[in-house]
Amino acid sequence: MDQLNEALVSIRKILRATELHGKALRIATGLKTSQLIVLQALEESPELTVGEITARVHMAQATVTMIVSRLDAMGYVRRTRGTSDKRKVFVSLSDAGAEALAQAPEALHQRFAEQFEPLAVWEKTMLIASLQRVAAMLDAADIDAAPLLQLGDAHAHDTGVK
Repeated sequence: MDQLNEALVSIRKILRATELHGKALRIATGLKTSQLIVLQALEESPELTVGEITARVHMAQATVTMIVSRLDAMGYVRRTRGTSDKRKVFVSLSDAGAEALAQAPEALHQRFAEQFEPLAVWEKTMLIASLQRVAAMLDAADIDAAPLLQLGDAHAHDTGVK
């Protein structure tokens, strides 16, 4: 196999891995990757505002607002008004949300992180540069993307639009 084909096969394997993981997540929990990420943020901190969730998950605030609304409709989160400041709305994980998290397969980006973190600094730098170069070659360098692995149109997945 020539080098171009090897590179294309590697890209396809990455895309396929995200596709398979997304399918496993939907089968196990009915969730999309972006919804799982929001639930995981709430698992780490029992009560957050949408703005705080946004900062933790590195997505647009409008996107997080849509995800929280969808998770609320699914019964996975609760929204409550602040007691000292009625303008603030806090989001917390419901029992159903905690159960969905317990059923979810390990997130693909977590699996990547577990193998990436122990690498030497030079190797991390090399991988980042290579991945950035691939993104640029695919005219994707300027696409806004959260640091999580999911397949398909980011906006459609993040907002729950099918």
